[in-house]
Amino acid sequence: MDVRRRLDKRRLARARRVRKRVRGTDERPRLTVRRSHRHLWVQVIDDGQGRTLCAASTKALKIERGGNLAAAKAVGEEIGRRIAALGVKKACFDRGGYRYHGRVKAVADAIRAAGVEM
Repeated sequence: MDVRRRLDKRRLARARRVRKRVRGTDERPRLTVRRSHRHLWVQVIDDGQGRTLCAASTKALKIERGGNLAAAKAVGEEIGRRIAALGVKKACFDRGGYRYHGRVKAVADAIRAAGVEM
C-alpha cells in the first residue's frame, strides 16, 4: 500500500470520528472543508434535512492558484457572506479530518471575521 493511500485512510477515519459527534441543524448547520493540493471546497450542510444550504470553492470563484492561504481566505470570506445572507449566526466546524492549521485555519478565521460564530 503506498503512503498516500494510507494517509488518506487515516484522514477519513479521523473525519468519521469527528462526524459522529458533529451534526448540523437548522439553527446551527455543519460547515465542512475539503482540500486538495490545488483547490479548496467549503459547504454548509443541514444534516437534519440532508441538504446543502450553500457552498463556495476556489474553482467556483475562478481562483487559478487555489492551494494557498490567500485563496483560502477568499473562499472563507465568500462563504461567510453567503451564510450571513441565509441568516445563520452559528455553525459547527467540521475540519474533515485535516489538521487545524494553514488553509483550514484561514478559512475558519475568515468565516469568523464575517460574523459567524463557530
